[in-house]
Amino acid sequence: MKIDGRGLAVILIAAGVSLVAAYQFGSHRSAITPAAADAVAGPLKPGAVLPPNHPAFTGASSSAVFGGNSKFTHFEIGNRNVKSIFPDGNVVWIGTSGGVIRYDAAADKYKVFNNRVPGILSNGVFHVSKLGKRILVGTYGGGLSMYDPAADKWRNINIPDGLADQFVYDVKQVRNGDVWIATWSGANRVKGGELDDPSKWKSFTVENTNGGLPNPWVYALDEGKDGAMWFATEYGLARYKDGTWQHWQHTDGLGADFAEVKDAIQFTSDPSLASSHHAQQKAEQGLQGVDVAYNPNYIISLAVDNDGVVWCGTWGAGLARFDGHTWHNFTTKDGLPGNHIFMLYKDLKGRIWAGTSHGLARINDDGKSFSVVTTADGLFADNVFSMADAADGSVWVGSFGGVARIMPF
Repeated sequence: MKIDGRGLAVILIAAGVSLVAAYQFGSHRSAITPAAADAVAGPLKPGAVLPPNHPAFTGASSSAVFGGNSKFTHFEIGNRNVKSIFPDGNVVWIGTSGGVIRYDAAADKYKVFNNRVPGILSNGVFHVSKLGKRILVGTYGGGLSMYDPAADKWRNINIPDGLADQFVYDVKQVRNGDVWIATWSGANRVKGGELDDPSKWKSFTVENTNGGLPNPWVYALDEGKDGAMWFATEYGLARYKDGTWQHWQHTDGLGADFAEVKDAIQFTSDPSLASSHHAQQKAEQGLQGVDVAYNPNYIISLAVDNDGVVWCGTWGAGLARFDGHTWHNFTTKDGLPGNHIFMLYKDLKGRIWAGTSHGLARINDDGKSFSVVTTADGLFADNVFSMADAADGSVWVGSFGGVARIMPF
């Protein structure tokens, strides 16, 4: 495609959605939004797909966080969260609240898989990864869906197959080959990753662990340096190794105290007024005096670094560091851009990144300071839910409404 300096946009229709691609200053911006009817390809005004509140789009960033100068590309997906990104060679899988998108970066083509496709029961996607040759997609209420690229077919795994719950938040294959699955009714372990063999499945719940798993809602999990499994729940951090469970909560040091963060809480509505679940949670955890989005026990993201240190992203209580003995909590007072930590990611160099409500932060080598990236540096939006490294050296960051692809140069 020939691109002139003034910018060019085209509209393509595929799989019931419209793809709007705008080229400005050598950068490519595309948008995937619902299409009410067929459209005719044609030119648009330069910048037509830019949100009105977005910073001036230049297609370049000088952020030192990504290694100096970098180019960025934005992909707009409409009113959807991007909860997971999984690069697989030239293909990038993007998990959204409107289905999972398969984007071929080399060919600049995409395909959307949603609940109109047999084998996918829910459009809400929390997780995308790969097991062997199959793509795994964890969904909101639709169980775990698996895609076989060779057969171009999806298959669904759900409660009758051994899955602990139809809400699947995270999946990880650990070093011994087992696969662990985080759900809203505990966690599953599948021996050897043999998902097709019901005899290999085991569920771990609050009940059968005698409270070792402190809460049934497991949002994330990771493997420790010593082979232990760590679990992020709504009521603290849990560890499982050699048949033994342990857990830690705010009373043990997890999460900053409310007095430290109350002035920085940006979500001021009371979750307990919106759902009976949060009302019960508030009562059980002694948070009756809190009427904003704050719960230090509520871990929504988790990562274990190469030294075995566990990092926990909390709901309004900042970023918690745990070395197995001592807790240390970081908040906006320490340089974090936000105290709601939606995502934690360990990159290919072993560095830990935190996606917050106000930007993306990288933990510096000193372990106590942060380098922050925002829309001014190329992010699509400042609320960051997902991140991934691609084989070509680019970094993909997911937010509400879109994805940024940042390529250092």
